[in-house]
Amino acid sequence: MISKKKDIPNQTEKTDEELLRLYRETDCTEYFGQLYNRYIALVYGVCLKYLKDEEKARDAVMNIFEFLLGRVALFHIHTFRTWLYSVVKNHCLSLLIEKKREIKLEFQENFMESDAVLSLLSEEEEDDELKDVLNKCLEKLPKPQKTSIELFFYEEFSYVDIVDNTGYNLKSVKSYIQNGKRNLKICIEKRTGKI
Repeated sequence: MISKKKDIPNQTEKTDEELLRLYRETDCTEYFGQLYNRYIALVYGVCLKYLKDEEKARDAVMNIFEFLLGRVALFHIHTFRTWLYSVVKNHCLSLLIEKKREIKLEFQENFMESDAVLSLLSEEEEDDELKDVLNKCLEKLPKPQKTSIELFFYEEFSYVDIVDNTGYNLKSVKSYIQNGKRNLKICIEKRTGKI
């Protein structure tokens, strides 16, 4: 969409919704610019809160403006301020997730699995019978646990990659992997008496 830029008088008396409507009707970027400027302090404040870096927050303010300029007309917006806050927050969270592409697996002592389960999952184990049992036990796991385990150990996905590919939230992925390994250990022990 090619936006037109015109010199228009300052529309301070217009509501957010009126400025948004004018922008949609005329495709004049000045209307959206005036609307965005009303909330620039809010946008910057939210970015600073999440990113904790002034320069990154300023960059985010500009990136969000550029992103919204060509797309805001596509959204059905009831309350611009609330909608914008949500967009800014999500933008900052996505930047933080990208920054932390790799998140270390945190083990708690009472949830530590034996080396045998981990070696089975990492395919270092050469015992075909155990591998067969592992595959049968994997099939018995709840779907989210099975999917997370397979992506993490066999496809070598990071937690964030699993979130991106499945739609599960990060906390759930951690839980699915940890509980899935524990359930595999229990299942393998029941079937073989080993581990």
